[in-house]
Amino acid sequence: MNWILGFLFILTIIFLYSNYARKKKKAALKKWLTERWGTSRQKEYFNFYVIERYFKNNDHKKEAFHIISDKCKNDLDIESIFKFIDRTSSKIGQQYLYFRLRTIGNLESLLQFSALTVIFQKNKTLSIHCQQLLSKLNYNDSYYLEELFNGKQIERPTNIWFVKLLSFGSLISIILTFFYPIFSLLIVAILAVNLFFHYKNKSNISYYLDGVKQLSKSLNVGKKLADIPEIKTHFKNFEFIKKVSSIQLKTEFIAFEKNVDNEFAFLFWFVAELFKILFNIEFLIFFSFIDSISEEKEGIEQLFLFIGEIDAAISTASLKESTPNSCTPNFTAENKLTATELHHPLIEDCITNNIDLNAKSMLLTGSNMSGKTTFIRTVAINSILAQTLHICFGKSYTAPFYKIYSSIRITDDLLDETSYYLEEVLTVKELVEAAKNEQPSLFVLDEIFKGTNTVERISGGKAILAYLNKPNHTVLVSTHDIELTDLLQKENYELFHFSEQIVDETLTFDHKLKAGKLQTRNAIKILELYKYPSEIIEDARNTKLNNFN
Repeated sequence: MNWILGFLFILTIIFLYSNYARKKKKAALKKWLTERWGTSRQKEYFNFYVIERYFKNNDHKKEAFHIISDKCKNDLDIESIFKFIDRTSSKIGQQYLYFRLRTIGNLESLLQFSALTVIFQKNKTLSIHCQQLLSKLNYNDSYYLEELFNGKQIERPTNIWFVKLLSFGSLISIILTFFYPIFSLLIVAILAVNLFFHYKNKSNISYYLDGVKQLSKSLNVGKKLADIPEIKTHFKNFEFIKKVSSIQLKTEFIAFEKNVDNEFAFLFWFVAELFKILFNIEFLIFFSFIDSISEEKEGIEQLFLFIGEIDAAISTASLKESTPNSCTPNFTAENKLTATELHHPLIEDCITNNIDLNAKSMLLTGSNMSGKTTFIRTVAINSILAQTLHICFGKSYTAPFYKIYSSIRITDDLLDETSYYLEEVLTVKELVEAAKNEQPSLFVLDEIFKGTNTVERISGGKAILAYLNKPNHTVLVSTHDIELTDLLQKENYELFHFSEQIVDETLTFDHKLKAGKLQTRNAIKILELYKYPSEIIEDARNTKLNNFN
């Protein structure tokens, strides 16, 4: 009797300590989440191979208003922008946020997302509580949940009838062994065959194991989130939770092997493994599970999107709270792009600029380092953030709902033997094709056709930029070619420039956008400033005087 009381006492101590440790861990997580609210995670490691999996694999791209292409992603440093804006608490939320950043939907869905963001902005306590729940999915395994509905499903084997027959044979043999011990030999023979099927199927299970475990955890988190009144009011329809719950028992059975992490669990696993082999239970339940996954793909993806949208909305609320120099964008049916105090989110103490284009495009001139390329990137990035997260980095932003295209970074491809100029031609051709679309588009181009000679660069550039500048589109182009200013002013382009100053032998930039054509040329003066030989400076000035004035 005493040993029973001692055993119960030990169990009580273990329970109380576990409960204390759990509460302490929960309190520490809450404190950590509260302290890091609004802070960027840029210094953390971002594995974009798995972060972008949902964006790459899902079929919703077909329904989207516009997809940010890989070319545009590279031109605008979208991965760096993502690192700055990401405040998600789960890997599912991180994948969804990346998908959202590169997938422009319709205005209605954007406003619904914005409304959810506002809920979390107004209630920080609710945000922290939800983040605590979402943190249960902040493990790398959670990246693989999307494989359950996006991955290729394993086909049901044709010999499953034989496996069922073996299971029935095991049961009959065990019963007969009580009466005729000789049948124990049949059990051994069947067990040997079952071993083959059981462990052959382990590779199938391992393919799904990470995603399966996360499905069970995600469902539990989803249920708790769905019980929160504010979330229940916003989403309303939770039919997908009922559908996914219908396969929860199979899910937890398949995921059990992933949870074997101590000696006691291993002992239970060993006994259960023998039982599963003898009756082919794991094999049969696994393929029943695969059938269920196929039937409930839509519900599982809705669960993914539900969790992801909540996490992304909290992340965006955190972003807005930490950036007081941001604004909520306005969208107009007119071809009018207006913004005040616009700035690049990745540049500390960034100089702000205004833009006001009414049914016109912009031709931007200036020297290197003056800010031309940064400015057109700034406008494009803010346009994307406006249409995906309903936030802009500036005092105000009004524009049409754009499709966004770019031609900024061009490189020659040595492996494909593609020259720089041909790569430019192929890139710009995509913009030319996009210009045929009647929906408003924003085209951003830097130094068009710099891979060819001056005469043909200016001639070809003028023709293409005039073609892109259709009544429903806006073009932002930066160039060193002053000759384009007179040509494109006739094609409904407004002229702007950035300039530098040389004061007391020091080169300075104010990075402020100025109206009109660039009047100064300081390239030769800068050579002199940086101590080039005097004969080079004199030769350059004579050549300029005799040939270009």
